[in-house]
Amino acid sequence: MCGITGWVSFDADLTRQGHALDAMTQTMACRGPDGHGTFVRTHAALGHRRLAIIDLPGGGQPMTVSTPAGDVALVYSGEVYNFQELRERLTALGHTFRTSSDTEVVLHGYLQWAESVVDHIEGMYAFAIWDERDQKLVLVRDRMGIKPLFYYPTPDGVLFGSEPKAILANPLAPKVVNTDGLRELFAQTKAPGWALWHGMHEVLPGTLVTVDRGGVKQRVYWRLRAVEHTDSHDDTVACVRDLLTDVIDRQLISDVPQGVLLSGGLDSSAITGIAAQRFGIRGEQVRTFSVDFVGQEDNFVADEMRDTPDSPFIRDVVSHVGSVHRDVMLDPAALSDPAVRRAAVAARDIPNGFGDLDLSLYLLFKAIREHSTVALSGESADEVFAGYPWFHFEAALNAGTFPWMTVIPPLTLPGRTAHIEPGLRARLDVGAYTADQYTSALTEVEHLDGESASDRRMRIACHLHLTRFVRALLDRKDRLSMAVGLEVRVPFCDHRLVEYVYNTPWSMKVSDGREKSLLRQATAHVLPRSVVERVKSPYPSTQNPAYAGMLQQQVKELIAEPDAQVFALIDRNWAQQAVAHDPAGMPVAMRGGLERVLDLHTWLDLHSPQLRL
Repeated sequence: MCGITGWVSFDADLTRQGHALDAMTQTMACRGPDGHGTFVRTHAALGHRRLAIIDLPGGGQPMTVSTPAGDVALVYSGEVYNFQELRERLTALGHTFRTSSDTEVVLHGYLQWAESVVDHIEGMYAFAIWDERDQKLVLVRDRMGIKPLFYYPTPDGVLFGSEPKAILANPLAPKVVNTDGLRELFAQTKAPGWALWHGMHEVLPGTLVTVDRGGVKQRVYWRLRAVEHTDSHDDTVACVRDLLTDVIDRQLISDVPQGVLLSGGLDSSAITGIAAQRFGIRGEQVRTFSVDFVGQEDNFVADEMRDTPDSPFIRDVVSHVGSVHRDVMLDPAALSDPAVRRAAVAARDIPNGFGDLDLSLYLLFKAIREHSTVALSGESADEVFAGYPWFHFEAALNAGTFPWMTVIPPLTLPGRTAHIEPGLRARLDVGAYTADQYTSALTEVEHLDGESASDRRMRIACHLHLTRFVRALLDRKDRLSMAVGLEVRVPFCDHRLVEYVYNTPWSMKVSDGREKSLLRQATAHVLPRSVVERVKSPYPSTQNPAYAGMLQQQVKELIAEPDAQVFALIDRNWAQQAVAHDPAGMPVAMRGGLERVLDLHTWLDLHSPQLRL
């Protein structure tokens, strides 16, 4: 996995900037607790922090190959799952390998195919190559955007890093946030390239960025395409089953302990069931991990998002596959601990306001890391297989905006903006911005000739989820897991599976009259009947009103501070009303607003940004 960073300057001598590179690299220590290294030449400096997963003794970085025309150096984060096949091809082409790592395969792949190496590799990755032969930096991000990568152009080059904090550690990148950055922060449309910090950009998924003396250029090497689907229904189910089994087989390659995140839903249970089969072939048991809240099962109340608690279904899966299981139980005190919030906000670099969803996920990952270094997750199945309820809501699909923003209370327009300071709210005009982003997103969707109006509408809905919604979830998963040195792999984001399912007709996606028909039919053979029949339920959130009460108390303390900077962004009157509300009956959007207040306060304290409002 790992964290990468670096600096290219065509007008300076970076051999004298070792202290700056060290500071940038050190910010990635949580992503790579097992080792570190640097590569420094006159105009390029690369830093790396390593989380050792494959070839523990031999995969150190930066990795360099010397050629007669100059060195080629690589810093790399992630996993290439087809590296063994690529090693065989490259060996046949005359390449010699010193290690058994996938990192060296990527480096030799670049030497063989140059930038076209991106067409050969499969997996989750973000990497940077300094090619001294051409005095060029190459930045690459995987097709779905599983691994993060950011860059900051400078007058004579660029700064880059796995996370913004690495770039911000360099004095050339001032910590400035303007209204453009805040507009997207509150809108949460996952605008392509947005990075909150003024002047900073996110490398887009499926994109290659090059930096040389001529400036910064980018090339998209992969995007979702519309392709006619000709397989029968039975063949489609079989293909999904074969693809998913192959993906999980590849993603179970590791030289360190592994586990699976298990929620008792269809997605994570399918991963668990297939993984358990593969472990069983080796005579081993799969490890599974779940998160729950003290008293949640006994006091569960069905709501518009969740019909049932997770625990009974988790027990069914554990019994069915015979996994070695651990429940991570959380109480309101653990969730509301300011130190936990600080760790989560620091991991994400942005005050995203996902609340207890972020906090519980961070604590879950922290607990898993005590037992495993790698975990497989069911993340993204809802985007790939159209599993969310609003895929079936006519009003949401025809609302003229991102469908999820009509259903999820904290993401509806009032829920996103009610707590913003009134003057700032008017300047941001989040509603108009969201409409512009939606219009822009529609232009990216390819359609097939002759598609019906219904098929066009569902293709649009699927495309929006795979290019906007899922990217926010993948960023969250990466940041919170890597903050504790845990690598989380996401089989449903394999681009082969994504491409295939994206182009299956909507009628196949709902062939049994329910959500995720293809996934249910393709994996029923490894699942208990209760899970096969279970209705979609999202990642769990605490229902304990004591948690809301603790949020209120912390915000009350902020209100009592006359100079609290957070109220340059937040409406103090709204906050006063929210802390006076009965926590037992608090609306979800209001609780989300309290989370945003505390996240913003924590973020301001961590970064001391210059706000240009």
